[in-house]
Amino acid sequence: MNTDDVSGIASLLRPSFAHLGIDLVDVQWSGRGRGAVLRLVIDRAEGGVTLDDCERASNTASAVLDVNDPIDHPYRLEVSSPGAERPIRRAEEWPAAVGRRINVRLREGEGELVLEGKLVSIAGDQAEIEVRDRRTTRAVAFSLEAVVAARIVVDI
Repeated sequence: MNTDDVSGIASLLRPSFAHLGIDLVDVQWSGRGRGAVLRLVIDRAEGGVTLDDCERASNTASAVLDVNDPIDHPYRLEVSSPGAERPIRRAEEWPAAVGRRINVRLREGEGELVLEGKLVSIAGDQAEIEVRDRRTTRAVAFSLEAVVAARIVVDI
């Protein structure tokens, strides 16, 4: 397996992580050669990610990757949480973001539209965000297929 095949690594690890109650949010490669890093980003539905969760995920990933041996070169394994302003990458992550403030970049014609506001609903591949302008609040519907990037926004 080459370093570009992060989906294969994710498919290999997800069942074991699910058994731990941990969601594998993202798999990333960085660096090359001896400096290669395999970064696993994890989350939990309840209570967020703890240091113990990272340790359990690291131990589990190490065991699964050692047994299956999908990576043919040295690498360092890192496990972390997605952070407070976590990206929303997969369709199954959208329902958990309902009621939260998000920032979303959408394809619109030849360009992009950036919206920030409260995600109020998800129905199939359609979403609705409540955007506040200076004096008004308006609902904007969009297709999840038009999303270029999205993330949770933390209000300070």
